[in-house]
Amino acid sequence: MRTTSLHARHLAAGARLVPFAGWEMPVQYAGIRAEHRAVRSGIGVFDVSHMGEIETRGAGAAALLQRILSNDVEKLAVGGAQYSVLCKPDGGVLDDLFTYRLEERRFLTVTNAANHAKDLAWFRGQAASFADVEVVDRAEDYAMLAVQGPEARPLVARLLDAGQELPERFRTAELTVAGAPALVCGTGYTGEDGVELLLAPAAAPAVWDELLRGGATPAGLGARDTLRLEVCFHLYGNDLSESRGPIEAGLGWCCKEATGFVGADAVAAVRAAGPAETLVPFTLTGPGIARQGDAVRGGGEVTSGTLSPSLGIGIGMAYLPTERAVAGAPFEIDVRGKTRPAVVAEKPIYRPETTR
Repeated sequence: MRTTSLHARHLAAGARLVPFAGWEMPVQYAGIRAEHRAVRSGIGVFDVSHMGEIETRGAGAAALLQRILSNDVEKLAVGGAQYSVLCKPDGGVLDDLFTYRLEERRFLTVTNAANHAKDLAWFRGQAASFADVEVVDRAEDYAMLAVQGPEARPLVARLLDAGQELPERFRTAELTVAGAPALVCGTGYTGEDGVELLLAPAAAPAVWDELLRGGATPAGLGARDTLRLEVCFHLYGNDLSESRGPIEAGLGWCCKEATGFVGADAVAAVRAAGPAETLVPFTLTGPGIARQGDAVRGGGEVTSGTLSPSLGIGIGMAYLPTERAVAGAPFEIDVRGKTRPAVVAEKPIYRPETTR
């Protein structure tokens, strides 16, 4: 079981550590609810150093990424960030990714931990058809801290060198945070404002300490999951998989079939015909919590489910027959042999202006 460079900090903080994608990671410290609320109301910091990184560089780098990523990479400016999916020829999703354009001919793509080896092999296999491009595994070179919450950016800004400024959302900048060089990215997975910091693993503990001294609450993977689900962000292996495509998952907005990416023809065909199933958010209208794999009566299945710490009700996402995937439509879920009523919700399920 691998550990991040912050493992000693997690032990000292009393974290509950669990196996995740080959890593021993903190699922919670004080408790999921407290950590969730800290992010919604103030600042939380997550160790997400288990994520993978792939650097693509050379004159052919943009052309390679345009071929394998679903979004329009040519529109990604230097210093920009872009979300996309990686598809098989049949349109099934191999992973969902963030790509940062560091220089004109140099990109960094962040992969999901469980998919890193698979993604790296896919990148390298596709690169064989392109000239002057190098695909480099950078996973060992980076630790990654996600600093999230309404007070996150002011805290990180105070730790920058004099004269430096944080990048805007979906932008990146190479800055110095608490004395450590870092790639600072205006991205996150919680629905709150904040940044993600990619830095040398050896530098991560000191930066972590400064963030905690500045008021950040350590948060684990449990709170990360409840936070992302409240705002309907996808989790690979739950809401995304090789057996379904991006149109069914509601990710058609990041698919630009005209670029000719791998799987574009299959994605275009589903877009034109309409998907048989559609991923929808839902709320339970009574007690209970639905979980991944629970069957929807009349067709469909739950892919993610939890008790929302912000709303105090069961929430989740599920694939439903498209004709039933309409906001406000009621349906029923078989939760361990009990029928639980639910209703299709609008995205996002959690809206700060109505719950704070």
